[in-house]
Order: sequence, then structure tokens, then C-alpha cells
Amino acid sequence: MLFELRAEKTVTAIEGPLLFLKRNVDVGLNESVEVSIEGKSPRLGRIVALDEEQIIVEMLEDTSGLGVEDVRMRFHGEPMKMALGPGMLGRVFDGLGRPRDGGAPIAARMEKRIDTAVINPAQRGLPQDFISTGVSSIDILNSLVRGQKLPIFSAGGLPHDRLVTAIAQSAKLRPRDGEDADEGFAVVFAGIGISHDSAESFRRAMEDSGALEHTTMFLNLASEPSAQRLLTPRFALTAAEYLAFEEGRHVLVILTDMTNYCEALREVSASHGEIPSRKGYPGYMYSDLATIYERAGWIKGKKGTLTQLPILTMPADDISHPIPDITGYITEGQIVLDRELDHRGIYPPINVLSSLSRLMDQGIGKGFTHVDHPALAQQLFASYAKAARVRILSSVVGRDGLTQTDHTYLDFGDRFEDAFVSQTKMRTFEESMKIGLQILAYLPVTELSRLSDEQIKRYFHPEGAGA
Repeated sequence: MLFELRAEKTVTAIEGPLLFLKRNVDVGLNESVEVSIEGKSPRLGRIVALDEEQIIVEMLEDTSGLGVEDVRMRFHGEPMKMALGPGMLGRVFDGLGRPRDGGAPIAARMEKRIDTAVINPAQRGLPQDFISTGVSSIDILNSLVRGQKLPIFSAGGLPHDRLVTAIAQSAKLRPRDGEDADEGFAVVFAGIGISHDSAESFRRAMEDSGALEHTTMFLNLASEPSAQRLLTPRFALTAAEYLAFEEGRHVLVILTDMTNYCEALREVSASHGEIPSRKGYPGYMYSDLATIYERAGWIKGKKGTLTQLPILTMPADDISHPIPDITGYITEGQIVLDRELDHRGIYPPINVLSSLSRLMDQGIGKGFTHVDHPALAQQLFASYAKAARVRILSSVVGRDGLTQTDHTYLDFGDRFEDAFVSQTKMRTFEESMKIGLQILAYLPVTELSRLSDEQIKRYFHPEGAGA
């Protein structure tokens, strides 16, 4: 139901993105609003606060040119919704779900609120099965499972944009035994508060690689109002839920950069006059982020799944900062990028020992990818962890004070980083497995304690050389 009124003596003040109105209509919180002046296109807003006497409307677009005396308000009588239907793949939208690619609006089959509730725990299924990203350090050691939320913790200056673009281009389903490899797979990419150059780079990279055909993009620019950044991931997730739970696709949602989202949340909270909490962020940031992250998963009885790969940049490289700290509590692990590895020219600079996928066991092993995958992952991790300890010991006693086995582990650590972690192109799962086995071949067979005798016999010569 629509309510329209001329705002004469109704708008009492305009402060930045906020319009203060006398309450003379019956409206509700979070309802969408159109604000217009004569001769100009309507601009979107939403009701963020109200009481018996006052309504506060937060503008989602520029407020330049708006005056207290000549504003016309149109209340939609419902929260913000997104039109959903076939033909969403291959399209590029702005942060408010409007076409940015010059194409026609989506032929809507349905409309859905963007602030829908998270998946009911009683209906949520345990994430399982495997999504191949093309990155060895993720696929082998920190596997991404369908229905999981696995963030990437980056920092300023690290190549997370390059990494996330490559993953979006090459990600695909890794079917379990007996499953059709051609099941529907889609990517929903949401750029939050990114520069115009970055947005165009993402779009062009997806288009040139052909990945845009199975991708829906939402691009919110840094030059646009910060309030839009709070809605961009919700529009993207609404589209992803339609693709997953209505069309039955397996959807990978990439959200970059969640730090921009949290900064916008702090800015908007301050403009509302709310009492700040830790480092100036609102006290409800945990629950707010949970309403985004917990929309990942799969629903029992539904064919599709929704997997999240959020990217955030840790301010001052501080993993204990509120943004990564809270994100780590809500999600199921993290992939951590390392500045020291980046300085050494290793790409992607993934710190394997600090990274973790808590649901990895649900998506690998017998019936999923490769029966020897769990053992290989455990052996590579254990051997690299020992190499890291030997490096510390070497810095104390010097290389001359190390045993021959210790020297072998030092060489193994270098080979692991240079040949396994570092990669110039995306790899198939089989290629990553092969490289991992080749690197383990440099260790004595007696050190391969995580592999069974049968596995050692299958993959290695008795002398320890790679088969």
C-alpha cells in the first residue's frame, strides 16, 4: 500500500543522509521510501527510526538538491524487496539491485525481502561435498565445502582482489562418487565499497574469461553513499538464495570487502547517534554480521546450496581487530594471507599454518574427492609445521647445529612454499594432489607417519623417491 504526501512543514531537518519528518502517516521500521523533488528522478531511502512524533528516513542516494520545503515523500508500506527471476546470470547490478550493465530489468517471477531471516536451524543440513577453487592451499589443506562460510583474512596491499577474481573464474563443483558433474553451479559476486577501477576490473575479468555466463555481479562503488554498502550484501544474498533454493543451483557467494561494510556500519551508527562500542563499532555488529553470514548453508529437502567466501582486510594486519575477531566466531574457519610470503614473491601468499577449514572433513575423503586426500593433507600440514619449528631452531643455533633430518625439513619448507603454495595458474584438484605427493617425496619414508604403508607403497619407491 502506498502513502504519498507533500512534505510542506513535514520535513523538519536534513542532516547528511538523514531526513527528519513529523509523523503524520502510519508507517513501520525499515519501510522503503521514494524521495523526490519536481523535475528530478525519485531517490530511494528507508525508515531507520521512528516514534510517536518523528520519522527518520535514511537516504540511500545523494541528497544534493533536496530542500525542506519542496520534498515529496512516497512510502511503499513494505520493506525493500528485490525482483527475482530467470535471466539473472550474466547480469551486473548496482548495490541496490538495479541493472548497471545497461540491460533491461529482470522479468520478475517473484519478489523477496532482502532482510529475510537466516536459515532455520531445524531445517539446516550439515554442509558437505567439495567446491574446487583452483588454489592448492585451499583445495588440499583447507577445503571449501558446499554450504560453508569460509572467510579470507587479508590486509592492505595484499593481492586478495587478484585471488578472489581467480577463484570466481575457476571455481567449480567437485562431484562426489556417482554424482553428475554438470549440476548447476553459479557465482554471485558482491563488491562492497570498491573503487570504480576495481569494479571495472572485476567485471572485465569475468567477462573475458567467460565466467560471467554463470555469474551475477553486484557492484557498490566507494563514491556511493555508505548506507548502500549495508544493503549490497543483502541484495546479493537474496539473489543467491533464489538461485540456490528456487532454481536448485549450487551457489558460491563472494563478498569483498566486508571491512568496507563494517566501516559503513560504524559511520551510519554514528550518524544515528548510537552509543559506540569496541573501537567505535556499534555493539550490535556481531548480530548484524551474523544476519549475513548465517544465510549460508543448505536446507533439507532443497537441491541447491549457498556457500560464502567473504573477504576482509584486517586493519593494521591485526587479526584480533573486532572485524576479523567477530567474523572468526561466526564462520567455520579462515584463510589467512601473509605479508611476509607476499614480500618473498609467493602468490597466493596463504599462511597455511594459520588457516583452517573446520568443515573440511565433511567434504573430502571416501565418496567425495579422493580416498587419499585426508591423509595427504594431514601429512603436508604436519611436515610443514615441523619445517617451521626447525626454521625457528635454526635461527637460534644456526644451520651447523642442525641434524641431517632437520636440513631436509628446511629444504622441504622452501619447496612447499615455492612449488605448492605459490602458483602461477589455477590448478585442478588432481594437479594439486600430484604436486603435494612430489614434494613429500623429498622427505625420508620414515618421516611420512600420517600415511599408511599401503599409501607409501602406492606413491613412493622404497628409497623415498616420488613415484
